[in-house]
Amino acid sequence: MTTKHQTAKSVTFPIEGMTCASCVGRVERALKAVPGVVGSNVNLATARADVHLDKPVDQAALIRVVEDLGYRVPDQTIIFAVEGMNCASCVGRVERALKAVPGVAEASVNLAAERATVSTITDAAALISALKDIGYIARETTSDISPQATTSEKTAEEVRKLRRSVMIAAVMTLPVFLLEMGAHLIPGLHTLIMTTIGMQANWLIQLAFTTIVLFGPGLQFYTKGVPALFKGAPDMNSLVAVGTSAAYLFSVVATFAPGLLPKGTVNVYFEAAAVIVTLILVGRWMEARAKGRTSDAIRRLVNLQPKTARIRRDGTVVEISIADVLIDDILEVRPGERLPVDGEVIDGASYVDESMISGEPIPVVKKVGATVVGGTINQTGSLVLRATAVGADTMLAQIIRMVEAAQGSKLPIQAMVDKVTMYFVPVVIALAVLTFIVWFAFGPDPSLTFGLVNAVAVLIIACPCAMGLATPTSIMVGTGRGAEMGVLFRKGEALQLLKEARVVALDKTGTLTEGAPRLTDLEVIHGFERTDVLARIAAVEAKSEHPIARALVAAARDQGLALPDVTAFESVTGMGVAAAAGGLRVEIGADRYMSELGHDISAFANTARRLGDEGKSPLYAAIDGRLAAIIAVADPIKETTPAAIRALHDLGLKVAVITGDNHRTAEAIAQQLGIDEVIAEVLPDGKVAAVRALRAAHGRLAFVGDGINDAPALAEADVGVAIGTGTDVAIEAADVVLMSGSLRGVPNAIALSKATLRNINQNLFWAFAYNTALLPVATGILYPAFGLLLSPIFAAAAMALSSVFVLSNALRLRTWHAPMQDERRPASRGPASSAVPAE
Repeated sequence: MTTKHQTAKSVTFPIEGMTCASCVGRVERALKAVPGVVGSNVNLATARADVHLDKPVDQAALIRVVEDLGYRVPDQTIIFAVEGMNCASCVGRVERALKAVPGVAEASVNLAAERATVSTITDAAALISALKDIGYIARETTSDISPQATTSEKTAEEVRKLRRSVMIAAVMTLPVFLLEMGAHLIPGLHTLIMTTIGMQANWLIQLAFTTIVLFGPGLQFYTKGVPALFKGAPDMNSLVAVGTSAAYLFSVVATFAPGLLPKGTVNVYFEAAAVIVTLILVGRWMEARAKGRTSDAIRRLVNLQPKTARIRRDGTVVEISIADVLIDDILEVRPGERLPVDGEVIDGASYVDESMISGEPIPVVKKVGATVVGGTINQTGSLVLRATAVGADTMLAQIIRMVEAAQGSKLPIQAMVDKVTMYFVPVVIALAVLTFIVWFAFGPDPSLTFGLVNAVAVLIIACPCAMGLATPTSIMVGTGRGAEMGVLFRKGEALQLLKEARVVALDKTGTLTEGAPRLTDLEVIHGFERTDVLARIAAVEAKSEHPIARALVAAARDQGLALPDVTAFESVTGMGVAAAAGGLRVEIGADRYMSELGHDISAFANTARRLGDEGKSPLYAAIDGRLAAIIAVADPIKETTPAAIRALHDLGLKVAVITGDNHRTAEAIAQQLGIDEVIAEVLPDGKVAAVRALRAAHGRLAFVGDGINDAPALAEADVGVAIGTGTDVAIEAADVVLMSGSLRGVPNAIALSKATLRNINQNLFWAFAYNTALLPVATGILYPAFGLLLSPIFAAAAMALSSVFVLSNALRLRTWHAPMQDERRPASRGPASSAVPAE
């Protein structure tokens, strides 16, 4: 049989069993050693590996490497709709073809439902290809639009298992702790034990309970830690296994063969072994619960998609699973329901709340021809849609994939952590051995006991869990919080680079401005009605294809004006246009056209001066031989732009604009908005040079744009930020995507970057400072001067608390508030009036 290979340039799969930063390093190094692998990124918080390839690699070989280290790669369940099956023999052929694909554990096919359910570690594409080879067409129909959606139940099961282990360990440890430590703390209890069961029986009871703890709930430390130790790649489990085994075995010898130990050293430390295992299990349980909450943002996004949809089939409306919706299906959506898929409105009108996707709280009007996004909420009216994207192709699925990719990535700061943790555990083991030797050779009696206790404390205090969780948990929570605000980090590195930005360069059209010309000014001379003038001007301009003409026509239509009939239309090249509208002569053009016609425009001198200062070029209109109005059509500045510029300045950033407009217009807009630097009259291919010049002058640069011509500049910038209402090309070239068209997302993204990096630095400081401060204490360095030693029990408690602290600190980002929040309150059921917008 021909071996099938993974042909994609990257492979992603989950890994179970990793507990600390050293686990991450071991897996990464093992994967990089596989021929064809050029890089691997293993994330402790997401429990996922992203492997990058430069040639086809057998995916089973990657899985074997991971499992040889003692970790597990779980199967995923994929459901396919299979077309072309018509008999039992087809079922057999499909099942055999699926099972022949490397990585498939089980495959079952249902002929009646035309469904195949596959348990596998391979990707869906390989399975679809296998079925295509034998003549069947398959498509993935699983309703999950995110791999993390399928892991939430596994996370919940892990929490349940750890809780059960903690309960068993705690119940078994309590008697051991009371018999040993209680006897030291309460003199009467010691006397009671000695006069009833005696010392030997006491030790035997402790042995029994401790054995249950170590080889029941605590067995996981030994099954993972001991093999890792013998392979020369010890991890956190190895530290726990060695430390507790030393205490346990010493106690066993003291119980059954005390004569083998030096005089004065006979004592038991069963309570240390049992309590250490219990405390570390408690820490892991709390970690698992906290780690589950770090991916809440993903789960909330996944839950936005409805489970069913109502579609029109054969003249009737039927309710089907969302997984069975096809492109071009016609769907009906009632008020108050979530839109099931991306689509185009073909009937009806309503307000749709898109805040969960864009972060913008104000409902958006949707009429015939408008596009809608799956997961958003239909508010006031009924809609009929034609599905344009389903399953993994919907906007919601793409957003989730972006967030997951960012959550699984590594920041440059993580490289330092990886280097430290690579050597950390072996160094700790060596330090523990040295501690034992020094205490045994030079310590006071009983030196063997002192050496053992301090060596165990060193092993336990140094578990590098907090180091491994410090960066990825903050990234997960930070990128998730960004997604809730409509700020998507396509690359995790952008989180760190945005913080370091010194200048923000903005494209003008579509970024600072609305991106389309609009009527911004219309003043009429006394004796003329504004609406009548606009209607006549629009009627004449409707005969022209100029963008300014289209803006004037749109303004009249937006006001519901009826346009009069037009005759005798003429265009005067370089001057303007003229025609008869509603029986009256209408002339529209620049000042020189009015002068040629003999109209005095001095009445509008002040207005013309103001428009010039604003970078607008005025036009004039004469009706029935008299000057009637001054007009300005411009690309208006977005309502949210001025506040966004101020927020960027408040963050200590310089703001520049790069535009193809003339210098006067660009300078006018810059002065109006308080922009620091203007680079105008730039051709599309000159934006890259402008970005380089700004970066050379100011330092790291973020570029914000939305058009196809912005893509090279977005790619050239240290961080490219694409307005989500822009083109797909711009979005693909960017590192950060703002799902709304508002510039508010730029200061929000930068502020979130700073908050996340601040959170990461806090975590790393705690993790490293904790180990740096307590490791010397654990060795007993303070004993000669102060008589202080660190009990292994307190070491275990401190180690567990350090990880919980890091996770809790990362979770604080879930409540982080953006500096620019829309003060307008979202409507719960659309606008004040429940009327559906008119067509």
